[in-house]
Amino acid sequence: MEEVLDLLKEKNLKATPQRLAILNYLNHKTHPTIEEIFEEVKKSFPSISLATIYKNINTLKDVGIVIELNPGGKLKYDINIYPHFHGVCEKCGNIEDFYDEGVMKACKEKLKKSMNKNIKRLSITLSMVCDKCAKA
Repeated sequence: MEEVLDLLKEKNLKATPQRLAILNYLNHKTHPTIEEIFEEVKKSFPSISLATIYKNINTLKDVGIVIELNPGGKLKYDINIYPHFHGVCEKCGNIEDFYDEGVMKACKEKLKKSMNKNIKRLSITLSMVCDKCAKA
């Protein structure tokens, strides 16, 4: 939870109870849909609206704390505490996280150099076939 608070502070965002509930859920659940986030947060905040969830997700997305993924047309979300790659299975749409700080840093530096731009955030989604589908 400390990391989440630090991220919000770094981005000059208030740590509202609803925002913390959303981020806490994202930090413990892998790639949920907006509806799943809403259902979970609603357990703690019964009067919260879906519009409030959308507003908070969009704000968090705009500052880079949350990443939006679109495997097969269904938007899913992930917290971006530790930068990582997303592998999306071409067959079933399953999303896997891959953490390799060295590769992420090298990609960012190479892009920065070749584009002559300051890369603030790097989000890479890989198209793949997951182990389950590869065995089928």
